[in-house]
This record gives sequence, C-alpha cells and structure tokens, in this order.
Amino acid sequence: MTGTIARPQPSVRRGRRAATLGLAVVAGLAVWVVCDPLAGLDLAVGSPPTTRTVGPASIVVAALVAGAAGWALLAFLESWRQHRGRRVWRITAWTVLALSLLGPPSSGATGGVLASLIAMHLAVGATLILRLAPGAEDRSAAPTAAG
Repeated sequence: MTGTIARPQPSVRRGRRAATLGLAVVAGLAVWVVCDPLAGLDLAVGSPPTTRTVGPASIVVAALVAGAAGWALLAFLESWRQHRGRRVWRITAWTVLALSLLGPPSSGATGGVLASLIAMHLAVGATLILRLAPGAEDRSAAPTAAG
C-alpha cells in the first residue's frame, strides 16, 4: 500500500488563495487602523521632500502585489516540483519576508512608526505564507491504496 496526497480541486484552491489575498489586505489595514488613527502615529517614510505617507491605498496595493507574486511563484513551483514545490515556496517566502523587514529601518522610520511598519510587514507576510500553502493540507488526507 502506498499513500497519496489528496489535493483540493483547482477551483477550490484558487478560491482559498484569492481569499488569502483579501485576508492579507485586511491584516495590513488592521495594523494601520491600530497604529495610525487609533494610536495617532503619522505613518510616513522617507525624509522631506520625498516623504511618503503610508495609507490604506498603499497597504492594499502592496499586499495585493506581494500576494499575487507569491501565488504565481507557488503555482509555478507546484507544477514544476510537484511534491517539493510547497516546501521550496515556504523557504523562499520566509526568506523574502525576512528581507522585507530591512525596508522599514532603511526608510528612516524610527520608534513607533518603525514598529508599526514592521508589524504590517509581518501581518501581511505571515498571512500570505501560512494561508497560501498551508502545511496541514499536505497531511490532511488519509493514505489511499494504489491500484
């Protein structure tokens, strides 16, 4: 008897992954709401005259771009590497998230603004990584007998 991994139908998987992009947007916006309007932090990066405000629009765009890029890479790796594609993707995704954490300190942000930006990166990144390719799904199906 050999075990096989039952994978969800492609349409179900696409639906879950699309919902994950939405959740990543919500995660980033939730951090923004707590830090900017509620805590009163002015989330801006850079120094004059190139200071940019980090607002809802930039959070939505950044989360969707990161999510779409991650989804595309995952789809490619799943078709190319089959069983190891998710593992390769997870390693790559955690590495990219770690590297993205270099952005807020290099933007000139300090104190609460720096902490808020890092929290946004972590909220969006962790949501994408943990939900686009969940590890539990790989082991959720019971082994079936092969012909």
